[in-house]
Amino acid sequence: MTAKLIKGTEVRDEILVELKDEVDKIKNEHGVVPGLVTILVGENPASISYVTSKIKTAQSLGFKEVQDNQPDDISEQDLLGLVDKYNKDDSIHGILVQLPLPKHIDDKKILNAIDPDKDVDGFHPVNVGRLMIGGDEAKFLPCTPAGIQELIVRSGVETEGAEVVVVGRSNIVGKPIANIMLQKGPGANSTVTIAHTRTKDLAFHCKRADILIVAAGVPDLVKPEWIKPGACVIDVGVNRVGEKISEKTGKKIAILKGDVDFEKAKEIAGYITPVPGGVGPMTITMLMKNTLKSLKFHLGIE
Repeated sequence: MTAKLIKGTEVRDEILVELKDEVDKIKNEHGVVPGLVTILVGENPASISYVTSKIKTAQSLGFKEVQDNQPDDISEQDLLGLVDKYNKDDSIHGILVQLPLPKHIDDKKILNAIDPDKDVDGFHPVNVGRLMIGGDEAKFLPCTPAGIQELIVRSGVETEGAEVVVVGRSNIVGKPIANIMLQKGPGANSTVTIAHTRTKDLAFHCKRADILIVAAGVPDLVKPEWIKPGACVIDVGVNRVGEKISEKTGKKIAILKGDVDFEKAKEIAGYITPVPGGVGPMTITMLMKNTLKSLKFHLGIE
């Protein structure tokens, strides 16, 4: 048996078409489009690359996209003032402050200054609380976990009553996806176990999983013999394990591996995400979905 590949690139493209249709409809009926601002401090190459992808995606959907670049010596007070400016701007529905920030700025203080109703990353403590409560209270789900749920649901994997094991306990992926999957409602209603690299018998817990979500940041952590035959395996890990020469460009590129031994695991699992091309493409997509959702909240429409 070879697992069905869950391709994030295909699901991403499907969702982006849906979002574009909805943006066009709202623009025609209400005369407004989602507004997204990205604040980039300094010139970190990885941040610039990521922000560029966000900008291109937002523009392709017809969003109002504001790119606000600031020097790396901006004061914390000035950055707080900039966040406040966009909090008060009715044309902006989503605010992103790209991390990491320079050492002289308190990341937490800046992120907590964002209006929770414009926090489309879903990391503000208010939105973390809303996720815990669930139901209609949950406004913005963190983007990567929300993307994971979309991949599972759109692949036709049954979540109702499923044993979900999450390997990893980060605030960005592990904790939120565990909370998402245990909520009442479609695409959830699961029984969830959170494990991690300090768990005594990690193999035991993994073997029980109907849906195994691995986000520990350790290459090939999960062995093929730990996987329940037919299980859905979502590999969130993106680990650089070396370099190679690209056949297309002739330039050096990173060799990436997930947290799961993919080549062997795909012969056991029923569904599996590749690395790269699995969970990764979903993060920016769900950011766009959250920004559209924010506009709809502000307009008072479903």
